[in-house]
Amino acid sequence: MARKTPISRYRNIGICAHVDAGKTTTTERVLFYTGLSHKIGEVHDGAATMDWMEQEQERGITITSAATTCFWKGMDAQFPDHRINIIDTPGHVDFTIEVERSLRVLDGAVVVLCGSSGVQPQTETVWRQANKYEVPRMVFVNKMDRAGADFRMVVDQLKERLGAAPVPLQMTIGSEDEFRGVVDLIKNKAILWNEADQGMTFDYAEVPEDMVDEVSEMREFLVENAAEASDETMEKYLEGIELSEEEIKAGIRKRTLANEIVPVLGGSAFKNKGVQAMLDAVIEYMPSPTEVKAIDGHLLDKDETHATREADDDAPFAALAFKIATDPFVGTLTFFRVYSGRLESGTAVFNSVKEKKERVGRMVQMHSNSREEIKEVLAGDIAAAVGLKDVTTGDTLCDPDNPIVLERMEFPEPVISVAVEPRSKPDQEKMGVALSKLAQEDPSFRVKTDEETGQTIISGMGELHLDILVDRMKREFSVEANIGKPQVAYREAIRNTAEIEGKFVRQSGGRGQYGHVWIKFEPGEDASAEGLEFVNEIVGGAVPREYIPAVQKGIEEQMQNGVLAGYPLLGLKATLYDGSFHDVDSNEMAFKIAASMATKKLAEQGGAVLLEPIMSVEVVTPEENMGDVVGDLNRRRGLIGGMAENPSGKVVTAEVPLAEMFGYATDLRSATQGRATYTMEFCKYAEAPSAVAEGIISRNR
Repeated sequence: MARKTPISRYRNIGICAHVDAGKTTTTERVLFYTGLSHKIGEVHDGAATMDWMEQEQERGITITSAATTCFWKGMDAQFPDHRINIIDTPGHVDFTIEVERSLRVLDGAVVVLCGSSGVQPQTETVWRQANKYEVPRMVFVNKMDRAGADFRMVVDQLKERLGAAPVPLQMTIGSEDEFRGVVDLIKNKAILWNEADQGMTFDYAEVPEDMVDEVSEMREFLVENAAEASDETMEKYLEGIELSEEEIKAGIRKRTLANEIVPVLGGSAFKNKGVQAMLDAVIEYMPSPTEVKAIDGHLLDKDETHATREADDDAPFAALAFKIATDPFVGTLTFFRVYSGRLESGTAVFNSVKEKKERVGRMVQMHSNSREEIKEVLAGDIAAAVGLKDVTTGDTLCDPDNPIVLERMEFPEPVISVAVEPRSKPDQEKMGVALSKLAQEDPSFRVKTDEETGQTIISGMGELHLDILVDRMKREFSVEANIGKPQVAYREAIRNTAEIEGKFVRQSGGRGQYGHVWIKFEPGEDASAEGLEFVNEIVGGAVPREYIPAVQKGIEEQMQNGVLAGYPLLGLKATLYDGSFHDVDSNEMAFKIAASMATKKLAEQGGAVLLEPIMSVEVVTPEENMGDVVGDLNRRRGLIGGMAENPSGKVVTAEVPLAEMFGYATDLRSATQGRATYTMEFCKYAEAPSAVAEGIISRNR
């Protein structure tokens, strides 16, 4: 099938922002102007087309990134038809995984900022992630009709807080209630949208008199930035020759794609002003799939030879699955981005990560929550396949004859775990199915069964993340579950060497029981090693050889049950050096019990202590919050390891007991208005302070 739209007219973009900057409303307007959505869905009344999960509509925040395809010819119909694939991304800190996942498959991003709040914490996180994947971006300053909106302030914040090089392409006319439109700095004309037809049409007008000086100063800055794109234009500029509109646009485009500058536009999506010009800017300044560097990957040979795939229909097929969603009507939808080649429905693809072949039955192109079935996808397309069984997020789908593994996505380790229990027997089975489906959709969500407690433990990126997943279990799978308090896996160890006698005798007529041992217990070389280091030093048959394995087993079983508070004992060395036996009454069971009795006495004689898991914590915080962050870690019994600088702020490293870290995500967010981020991973087991240990021991007795 021939291409309807040449690949040079494709734009794969994401719309990223902080919670409440008006991202969903902006996307809605995009769909309205591009002719797909006939009634503008307002987030205020929970009808936005992009927010398609019930929960998103209820909470008014976007959780899953829906991918939507639309077409745009320019607000003055000045371009041929361009195909814009939009990926809507969540702006909440607990869903950064979704943002990361979307940025991985985008070619460009529109970062939406609020005209009055400006650069907010989540903007910093999104910006960092976009830098990591080298995504060219532009900024849309939204909500210019809001109280306190200030376009110049936001431009300054982009420089100061994000280290960006913002270049405004427009100046806003008025703000708050007086906001009327924008001045196009390239054309040097005011643009006023028609309110009667919701901004579908507009008029050019002269620049308002009170803005002439400011506009000429801003235009000069814009032209200078455009001129720096090449020696030729720079020479012209320095000689005082006026650059043409085409030369200015070409210069801005070249420098935006090279990630040297960030074009800035303004408007109010809610008031139907500015989104139309932002769409024009997407066509003019965002890259097509052929203008970003070819995607990296490796072959499936033993050396994992480096390979790339160009955005070309005739190259072998290669795509990346970037999202799995469960749809109430068609089942599992696998969203994927095609990097090279073409794929027809009904053909087989090879999942090179799992090394499995699967047939792609139906493919659909999503418009938010409605879908259109398609027969073929080509390089640059974003679509969803129905019913693939073994694919998880981040897998590569490719031509079976030309296998390649595209760059994997990195998913952060979960930072919070809680126990979850079904409320009734019928919920038990359904919960297993629901949890495995949710884990397939979301790689930052893990499920495991705790071998010690038998509980199902779920782990995720934050408390809101887990709340929403439990909520989804209830809505989508009708599973009622109770959430427990997070549990800590403590351990026990001994500090002293002790020689202990264990004697088990039952002799009251008939066949009796007799087992008697002397064991030297001492801390092992590796204090945190699981398992027992057992030494047999019996001479002269004081304990017959056939009973020695039973002695070892008796010690090991008691180690599993602990000697203080029921937690496993770590790092133990036991030497069996003496004992006695009875010709008739001794047996394996008697010696096993005797060894177990000796081990139990370690609580008093071996100086047994409780160990708690210590986590390595790293917090990245703005300098002004540094004191609060350090003080809070100290209050949590943390040991501060060091402080360093990085472009995002101060980095504080510390070792903190896991038991003190519950609720940390929420506390850190409120202490720093969400501007600080943290990571946490297991470091070691260390002795718990006596006050902490006593509380746990008495609770477990």
